[in-house]
Amino acid sequence: MNETIFYVGGSKGGVGKSQCCFALLDYLLDSGKKVLLLETDTANPDTYKAHHSYEHEGLVCEIANLDVSDGWIEMVNMADQFPEYCLVINSAARSNSGIEKYGMTLRETLSELNRELVVFWMINRQRDSIELLRGFLNAFPDALVHVCRNLYFGTSEKFELYNGSKARQHIEKQGRTLDFPDLGSRVADRLYSERMPVSMALSKLPIGDRAELRRWKNACTEMFRTAFGEK
Repeated sequence: MNETIFYVGGSKGGVGKSQCCFALLDYLLDSGKKVLLLETDTANPDTYKAHHSYEHEGLVCEIANLDVSDGWIEMVNMADQFPEYCLVINSAARSNSGIEKYGMTLRETLSELNRELVVFWMINRQRDSIELLRGFLNAFPDALVHVCRNLYFGTSEKFELYNGSKARQHIEKQGRTLDFPDLGSRVADRLYSERMPVSMALSKLPIGDRAELRRWKNACTEMFRTAFGEK
């Protein structure tokens, strides 16, 4: 089995996809994995901009447009070209339209690529988060999907629509419901505006900001360990 393909989704803006992607990249690199980042938010490629300048042998960053068929073809070709790299896909808002049209390009090549697809699906407390999740599950019924309640929008108990939904029951047959920790807005803004990965920010930010970032990083590590069955 080649390295895993990770898809960070949510299909709408503002649910925390890029922030989750920052955390996942940091976790995988800390774990000694080689990572290929594929940024698909071509309008606001924040994750790409923050990591591209810090590329090294174990981190490669690319951009692709998954609104068109060529983008899906490029993605599959890159997955084939870098089999020893975890592929982390940071999805764009409204990505479900591209998934519905062209998702089969990835779905039907996973076995040939000899890779597993693992999804971290970010949600807020609104109903459309659940509806968009159902659309993704229809396109990738065999993917291992973890739903992340973004605690920026409140405690886990406040996600009432998802907590009592059939979608949650379906997810938890194989995947998990996770709580994605909130990061102080001041620190999150600096990650994006100063275009730094988490590892660099931990050495460059002021001491108070570093303390908050370290707290968040540790909480994210616990979340990913839970997702991967490491605890």
